[in-house]
Amino acid sequence: MTNPTDLRYTASHEWVRTEPDGDLLVGITDFAQDALGDLVYIELPAVGTKLAAGDVVAVVESVKAASDIYAPVSGTVTAANEALKDAPEALNRDAFGSWLFRLRPDERGDTERLMDAAAYQAQTGSVK
Repeated sequence: MTNPTDLRYTASHEWVRTEPDGDLLVGITDFAQDALGDLVYIELPAVGTKLAAGDVVAVVESVKAASDIYAPVSGTVTAANEALKDAPEALNRDAFGSWLFRLRPDERGDTERLMDAAAYQAQTGSVK
């Protein structure tokens, strides 16, 4: 799977999609889910949680390891994808179609400093 060009990416393997209302959907990349293996548990943030860029906001656990998920920009959590609690394997099936949480950024345009698909691909050395 190639990295979608309409997303932004972090060095810690989160993807970010800007929604029409300015909120951001955040998930983990296909590269990340592949490295983790079969996901078995997801801890999601509470709605209303205020975050600074780089804060730990969620945790995904696989049969191999647990991995922290970081806030890509500062903002407030406006939703969490509760369906993933009962079906964490959805991230393995479609990492770019399964978001973890929705974030209202403090500053519009903060995502511009995140990587585009080409830069993320160069970082990971893969098209995943």
